[in-house]
Amino acid sequence: MELVVQFQVLNQSCQCLAWKPRPVVAWGAESQHVVAGYSDGTIRVFSISRTEMELKMHPHAVALTAVAYSTDGEMILSGGKDGLVAISSPRTGMTIRVLADHKGSPITVLQCTRKQYHDFGVEGGELWLATSSDRRVSVWASDWLKDKCELLDWLSFPAPAGPEGLGSLPPSLAAFCPWEPGSLVYVGFGMQKEALFYSLRKKQVVEKISLPYFATSLSLSPAARFMAVGFGERLLRLLCCPASDAQDYAGHDDAVHLCRFAPSGRRLLTASHSAVLVWELTG
Repeated sequence: MELVVQFQVLNQSCQCLAWKPRPVVAWGAESQHVVAGYSDGTIRVFSISRTEMELKMHPHAVALTAVAYSTDGEMILSGGKDGLVAISSPRTGMTIRVLADHKGSPITVLQCTRKQYHDFGVEGGELWLATSSDRRVSVWASDWLKDKCELLDWLSFPAPAGPEGLGSLPPSLAAFCPWEPGSLVYVGFGMQKEALFYSLRKKQVVEKISLPYFATSLSLSPAARFMAVGFGERLLRLLCCPASDAQDYAGHDDAVHLCRFAPSGRRLLTASHSAVLVWELTG
């Protein structure tokens, strides 16, 4: 539990970051690169092992709000406050594509998953999703080496007029479901406080899980049927899916704005205003 390495960028705030995926050939080796998005529209790639910045790109004119690596680590997907999504190559430093489908609403989530084209009858080696704060989710199939990117599905979730007294609306969050291929989970401000399971094959919501409040963070375990949901009411809920069991945990000093399962699924990291908690899942 000690600080190993630290990178500082003066006069800019880091808004989002992502680890480069481990190469398939070197299974078990730790990833040595992190990409970070900043308030001036730049993204920087840092080498952990060499403790230096390797690359700086400027694909956005506004602050970044989300960043992710493609599943093979060969591309960086970044989303801005203006809703534009850029795809850039860390090898060349060039931005190869800009998508304006979410223009006008900040990107809240970018996530990639390894899928083959024959799963959905479209070309591409992976699926990825983009979520924006206006409760819209787009799902894409892509093959970046062939410069192919095809819209697979477009989701818009309804919501009532913004309630009185609520300073800001809860975030729109989506994630591919690790244990249900071809499905994703969505939480956000809506008609009901719930998590929605959407099937890309059936093109419909197939399950709804009621929540006590609107969610502020979401993570799905890659190793078991567990879903972690954080709330603004300083509460963390762990759900066993299908929703047969739910356990609530207190201990945060503020809204639980981040939850992340470890790749092993054995630990869960959650963060609030001034606290980072690490939970161990037993049994």
